Amino acid sequence: MFRILEARFLAPDVKYFRIEAPSIARSRRAGQFVILRVAADGERIPLTIADGDASGGWIAVIVQGVGKTTKHLNTLGAGASIHDVAGPLGMPSHIQNFGTAVSIGGGVGTAIAYPTAVALKRAGNYVISIVGGRSREYVIMEPALRDISDEFYPCTDDGSYGFHGFVTQKLQGLIDEGKTLDLVLAIGPIPMMRAVADVTRPFGIKTIVSLNPIMVDGTGMCGGCRVSVGGETRFACVDGPEFDAHEVDFDLMERRNKAYLGFERNRLEAFLEQVQT
Repeated sequence: MFRILEARFLAPDVKYFRIEAPSIARSRRAGQFVILRVAADGERIPLTIADGDASGGWIAVIVQGVGKTTKHLNTLGAGASIHDVAGPLGMPSHIQNFGTAVSIGGGVGTAIAYPTAVALKRAGNYVISIVGGRSREYVIMEPALRDISDEFYPCTDDGSYGFHGFVTQKLQGLIDEGKTLDLVLAIGPIPMMRAVADVTRPFGIKTIVSLNPIMVDGTGMCGGCRVSVGGETRFACVDGPEFDAHEVDFDLMERRNKAYLGFERNRLEAFLEQVQT
């Protein structure tokens, strides 16, 4: 059992968890993830490690409540326990001094972009962070990202805070201003990552995305997380989750991620009925 040390909402349905997990905290690196089960008979879900402290023996994950398991997890508070937390899993982010690196987070993807932005800064990069949300309340982790960023740009769809528009429009604006960008890292919804790739492709800017396909075991055995990158089948759990954005088949990935929508909807409705009765 893994004890929850801290739990608090960052935005509607988006919750921060600090979890006691000493062995994972000691070995985790930016870009890696864990797979957890809330209960012994529960679904396995992958969550990127948003932060961690080896001396304190904890890791942090940020959860958006969209399905049965994530909504169940978001009902837990400090002092409660999670049945299983396995990790760290996946390949760490490739970190070096690229020059100017842009870290883009869409919605809860901001939490995932944060540890890699920290690692890029420590490697000597000039870090520009662009984070997006539907409105101001969905722009998360702003203080932490401001602290490690040389430039920070919040964006909101409705214009209630920061730049009025999408993160891709802000990115295009920076390119149009003549900024030299050596690396772009984008994490968020599939349409957003695809749009970022479309913006950077004509300029030949190296662009990395962290993919979030359906995943079961996290070891490459089940094949559930297979994606097509550069025309080859890759497994996000062991080959990724980060890949060259210009080579990812986003259309295929989007279709695969929708394969179980009906089942997931039924499970969520059953859970909500159980909670309300």
